[in-house]
Amino acid sequence: MKPATNSSPDSGALVLFSGGQDSATCLAWALERYGHVETVGFGYGQRHAVEMQARDSVRAAIVAAFPDWAAKLGEDHVVDLSGYGAVAESALTAERAIEWTADGLPTTFVPGRNLVFLTVAAALARRRGLPVLIGGMCETDYSGYPDCRRETIDAMQTALSLGLGAPVRIETPLMRLSKAQTWALAHDLGGGALVEIILEKTHTCYRGERETLHDWGYGCGACPACELRARGLREWRVQAGAKAAP
Repeated sequence: MKPATNSSPDSGALVLFSGGQDSATCLAWALERYGHVETVGFGYGQRHAVEMQARDSVRAAIVAAFPDWAAKLGEDHVVDLSGYGAVAESALTAERAIEWTADGLPTTFVPGRNLVFLTVAAALARRRGLPVLIGGMCETDYSGYPDCRRETIDAMQTALSLGLGAPVRIETPLMRLSKAQTWALAHDLGGGALVEIILEKTHTCYRGERETLHDWGYGCGACPACELRARGLREWRVQAGAKAAP
């Protein structure tokens, strides 16, 4: 059963769309609620730049599988932020080992990434007449990134509304969900067809590996992103099986 629609079907939204599992689920969530949905992606010098190619594949697959959503899916935008990625110099943008640092954060943390993304996305959304931003930030199953917390998002929402002189709403449908619950949400939204698109078309692996298709999707199977995705899928399948049992 699909979640209830709370937003006006005539309103529009801009989805921060990386091409990964979370943002693909957010895109489906937005298409179920809004009359017009556009997407924006950011090339910030990420080592797993293959995700930028995955974006096109996911969008095309959704258009082919869901005609009702296809009618609502608008333009895709790509913004070059490679200069910012060079400044950030994390394990996602430079040749660094993926490990925990003395400050309690992993080297995959890109300082201020979501702050930069939201600022650029808000400027684009204002020009496009889209009052809502939608992001896949989550503080349940994550690595402790401070810019993924809803508290941070609320502060950005206030700052952007003040700075742009117009209300900005930032929705984060995955904020309180575990990765297993994110898989469940995808199934609720688009059934097995959407789950298959996420499995086969999206990209999450930090190392950019797309040589082997595992039962949870493509990836190296060893980085934190792959481990989280695989574990979440296993947990969801167990939970779904238990609910289906007589």
